[in-house]
Amino acid sequence: MVFLHLAVLLFGVAGLFGKTVGGGAWVIVAGRTVFAALALLLFARWRGVSLAVSRVDVGRFLLSGALLAAHWWTFFHAIALSSVAVGLLGFASFPVFVALLEPMATGERSSRQDKLMIALVTVGLLLVVPEYRFGSAATQGLLWAVLSGLLFALLALANRKLAVYGPVRVAFWQNGVAALLLAPVGWPLLWAAPAADWWRLLLLGVVFTALAHGLFIASLRSVPARLAAVVSALEPVYGIGLAWMLFAEAPDARMLAGGAVILVATVWASAHHAGKPAH
Repeated sequence: MVFLHLAVLLFGVAGLFGKTVGGGAWVIVAGRTVFAALALLLFARWRGVSLAVSRVDVGRFLLSGALLAAHWWTFFHAIALSSVAVGLLGFASFPVFVALLEPMATGERSSRQDKLMIALVTVGLLLVVPEYRFGSAATQGLLWAVLSGLLFALLALANRKLAVYGPVRVAFWQNGVAALLLAPVGWPLLWAAPAADWWRLLLLGVVFTALAHGLFIASLRSVPARLAAVVSALEPVYGIGLAWMLFAEAPDARMLAGGAVILVATVWASAHHAGKPAH
């Protein structure tokens, strides 16, 4: 349980780098993917983990890497436009897109629980929006964050086809592909970034990406899937709480209400889908 909560805390803290690293989303995502890929490469060599992939799956890895790059770019762009809270709560809508897209992929019908979860998250997002005006930076930020949630849902569905390779191999190739795709724009901006930002990005890539994924995967060996899914829904809580403490980004009553509705819906949906509870 300690590893699980620590991993979710690290995931939540990652959003705060959108407020501490200059240069915008291009620099943040380029640095995150480069340092994460290097950390995973060193870990794989140290532990003797094979990084080989079948030629048949090269296209899937290219697609998943592109989705990862787009997901992280939209997420950090959302935070830059609005706030950490808006970015995290908008991204928390991703279970809605999984519920909408999964039936298309499997041919199954959506359950009543899925439909109720979609309705609740929609209500929560409407509450999170501070003003219904497209020109508002907060509204644009929320829309980018919701797009980030859609891209993450697509990535999650794509990863099911790659699960046989194991988490380290999948994470390495996805981060590596993402880093290469971001190279034309992101790398020149990253190279020009100040030394202080390089240290922050090193932390983001190694600790808040590679290590966080490692801790989360390790926790699944002893924590039931249902409990892990519920705890993972605390990511916005950790991130918003820290943003409140560090950047004085205090959410108003309406945002808190919307966030509560979204979190209740996602926790309930996660618990419903994550298998049987432990005895």
